[in-house]
Amino acid sequence: MGNATLHFQIHISIKPFTMFLLKTWRSTAFSVYGYLNFTKSGFMEHSKKFKSEDMQTHIEGKNCIVTGANSGIGYATAQGLASRGATVYMVCRNKERGEAALSKIQSMTGNQNVYLEVCDLSSVSEIKSFASRFSSKDVPVHVLVNNAGLLEHNLIKTSEGFELNFAVNVLGTYAITELMLPLLKKAAPDARVITVSSGGMYTAPLTKDLQFNNSKFDGVEQYGRNKRVQVALTEKWAEMYKNKGIGFYSMHPGWAETPGVAKSLPGFSKALSGKLRTSEEGADTVIWLALQPKEKLVSGAFYFDRAEAPKHLLFAATSGSHALIDSIVDNLRSFSSLTS
Repeated sequence: MGNATLHFQIHISIKPFTMFLLKTWRSTAFSVYGYLNFTKSGFMEHSKKFKSEDMQTHIEGKNCIVTGANSGIGYATAQGLASRGATVYMVCRNKERGEAALSKIQSMTGNQNVYLEVCDLSSVSEIKSFASRFSSKDVPVHVLVNNAGLLEHNLIKTSEGFELNFAVNVLGTYAITELMLPLLKKAAPDARVITVSSGGMYTAPLTKDLQFNNSKFDGVEQYGRNKRVQVALTEKWAEMYKNKGIGFYSMHPGWAETPGVAKSLPGFSKALSGKLRTSEEGADTVIWLALQPKEKLVSGAFYFDRAEAPKHLLFAATSGSHALIDSIVDNLRSFSSLTS
C-alpha cells in the first residue's frame, strides 16, 4: 500500500514538472527563432529579397482606415499610405495625440486628405458610434488596417465588462471589421482587411477561454492568445466572404521598437535595445499588403516580411486548434450584439 501511494505521488508530481520543462523548452526555442528572424538583423536579411518596385505604387483615390494610428506601427502605416496619395482615416483613442500625429503626417507627406476619427476600440458602443458616423460618408473602404493593440499585465475590466486586452485586440478588431463590411464591399473587388498580429501568437493555441477566466491571469499569455484569435479570424473571414471581393490578411511586424513595446515590455525593450526594428520596418509588410495586386496575395494567409509565413511552428503545439474558431465567432457576435 505504501509503495502504491508513493508511486501515485511520484506520478502526479512528474506530470506538472514535465509540462514545465516542455513549456520552458518551447519558450527557449521560440526566443532563439525570434531573435534570428524578428529583430532588425532578420529584417535586413529578409529585405535582400524585397523588390523596390513593389512599394512604388501610388493609390490616389483609395480610402484607408488605420486603427491605433497616432504612434508606432500604426503611425508609420498611416504615413506610408498618405505618402502614396491615399485618403487616410486615422482612428485614435486620444484626440490630442491623434491631432498631433495627423498634423505631422500632413506636413511630412503634403497630403491633406488625412483625417482623424476618435474612437476607443475597447468599447463596442464607441465602435458602433464610429461605424455609424463613418458610414454616413458613404465612401468605399479600400483598405482597413486593424493595427490597434494592447498588452496590459493586470486584470482590468472595461465598463462593458470585458477583459481589457481581449476587448481591444479581439472584440474591437472583430466589431470594427464586421461593421465596415458594407463599405468594404463598395470597394470590391479591390477591398482588403489587414490585421496586425504578433509573433506571440506562435506560442498560443486557440482557446475558448477568451477572457482568461480559467487560470491565474497572465497578460503576456493573454496577448499571445488574442493574437492567435486574430490569425484564425482572418482565415474565417476569408472563407466567409470569399465571393464578396474582399481579401483578408494577417501579418507579423517583427519585434519593433515602439512606444507600446517600451511601455508594456520594458525589460524586453531594454534587453534588445539597438536590435529591435524601427516602426517603419514593422509597418513595411502592412504597406506592402495594401499596395500589391490581389492576385499576388492569398486571402486568409499570414504574412511576414513580404512573404506568406507559417501560422504554426513545429515546437509550439498549436496546430489543429483553429477548429474552435466557429464557436469563438459565435461568442464574439453575441458579445458585440451583431447579427450574422
